[in-house]
Amino acid sequence: MREEKIGVLCSGRGSNLASIIESIERGEIRAEISVVIADKSDAYALERAREKGIAAVAVVYRDYTDRADFERALLQELHAHGVTLVVLAGFMRILSPVFVHSYTGRILNIHPALLPSFPGAHAHHDVLAYGVKVSGCTVHFVDEGMDSGPIIMQAAVPVQEGDTEETLAARVLEQEHRIFPASIKLYVEGRLHVDGRKVHILPTAEGES
Repeated sequence: MREEKIGVLCSGRGSNLASIIESIERGEIRAEISVVIADKSDAYALERAREKGIAAVAVVYRDYTDRADFERALLQELHAHGVTLVVLAGFMRILSPVFVHSYTGRILNIHPALLPSFPGAHAHHDVLAYGVKVSGCTVHFVDEGMDSGPIIMQAAVPVQEGDTEETLAARVLEQEHRIFPASIKLYVEGRLHVDGRKVHILPTAEGES
């Protein structure tokens, strides 16, 4: 089994990045993060990466003339670091079909709602405004749509009376930190089989842990 080289794209604090790093350090994910890329030069995710000796690169959107140039710079960094799996950990930009095709079936995203409900950048606001009683998070493969790719894993979180976006987000984030590393582990082990919209989780081979 080849060792996957993960490229993590972030926009902010990088708490999901931290949970992935911890899972790798515990030996749960047999892969390495070869580069962390943020679209903001002050994203704390970059500092998290540097503290762990991981290459940290800022590819700042406003430094490029358009999305195509920005994505070419992203792809250049990913290719330069030998990335085989792209992980979107709080990356707040929609990727074009050109980018997605460069890593078809090799881009994972975490979304803070139970897809297909409440896609987009304001999931917690939308959940509370709609009045649903259960929210959660979803790990999925990235396709050309917005939060529309095949679903790998989900976790449910109750919406409580008096919840704000911040209190709901905090409880959902706890589950994100659990299912995102678990989903990456399944991918790295070759245990995810995509059949149309369905993702089947294959059993562990006999003798493997």
